[in-house]
Amino acid sequence: MEIRRRYFLSKKDIKKIKNELKEFFGDVDEIIPKKGNVEIAIADDFEIILVDKEPIAFKKDDKVIPTLRLLLKKLPDKNLVVVDMGAIKFLIKGADVMAPGIVDADENINEGDVVFVVDENHKKPICIGIALMSGKEMKEEDKGKAVENIHYVGDKLWNFKG
Repeated sequence: MEIRRRYFLSKKDIKKIKNELKEFFGDVDEIIPKKGNVEIAIADDFEIILVDKEPIAFKKDDKVIPTLRLLLKKLPDKNLVVVDMGAIKFLIKGADVMAPGIVDADENINEGDVVFVVDENHKKPICIGIALMSGKEMKEEDKGKAVENIHYVGDKLWNFKG
């Protein structure tokens, strides 16, 4: 991944990012500390938000979305989709989440929401995606795509070094 430009953010921009991350995490002061160096790295595909050179989020369609590395440190308790262990080998190659592989899902998920996919045994994050159906439908459906995979373990963003 090639970084085209990189710059530090103003306090106003940092506040905007904190507000967007609050949607998932509530308190974000430990994610973006007051004295942290917050910068944006503009790559070909997206903008990466770095705190002290650690990629904590990225922007897609003007939405701030947490990275898997951030989810490993602090997993939100909403917008979770739990998949069976058989789905993992496909998801880490970038496949979308299919409804039959879903074991459980947050019923408050709406179509178009950012969701966090975790495995059923360890509840570790595997990928982040955009819901293609509601959480209730994800649990009930037995065919079709449920989540569009936008960031997964092993992709360019996962391997990014600040």
